[in-house]
Amino acid sequence: MNVAKNISFILSLAATGGSLAAVEIDLSKLPPAAPKSGVTYAGDIRPLFDASCIRCHSGERPKGGLRLDTLESALKGGKDGKVINPGKSQESPLVIAVAQLDPEKAMPPKPRAGRRGPGGFGGPPGSPPGVPGAGNPPGGPGGEAHPGGPGFGGPPAGPRGPGGPPPKPLTPEQVGLVRAWIDQGAK
Repeated sequence: MNVAKNISFILSLAATGGSLAAVEIDLSKLPPAAPKSGVTYAGDIRPLFDASCIRCHSGERPKGGLRLDTLESALKGGKDGKVINPGKSQESPLVIAVAQLDPEKAMPPKPRAGRRGPGGFGGPPGSPPGVPGAGNPPGGPGGEAHPGGPGFGGPPAGPRGPGGPPPKPLTPEQVGLVRAWIDQGAK
């Protein structure tokens, strides 16, 4: 790993509260920034976030305190600090996460073996959401209760509820678009 990659890796670890004992990230595996100019949050990035990120990163209790439903909140960051370094996509923890280069910080989280849902939440396949047991926290991700959600006699609980398929990871082309947006100043 060259010096620039090491610096980027260390900066990304510092920004996310990680340690040097973490997995070494090969930044050469990042998809290149898209060649598109004039990339904006509203026109290009928000639709990607709507499909893959907003389900967990919006509302009153976003995962990790990170909201991605507005430009301002995305730039603010979350509990672990800023995730976007305008002008420097390789040094932006958000890019490392959506490119899924680090399995521990991949977004959306990869399902865990034997579990269902974005972060491996839920019981064995076929068990209803919200039923305690076998690693199935009440209500779904984070153990939140969703009284109106599936398995509770009501409609789906909304964008962060346990119903519906898990969010899909961004494609390399979409990661490239996020990189272009950040490299162009994240506007």
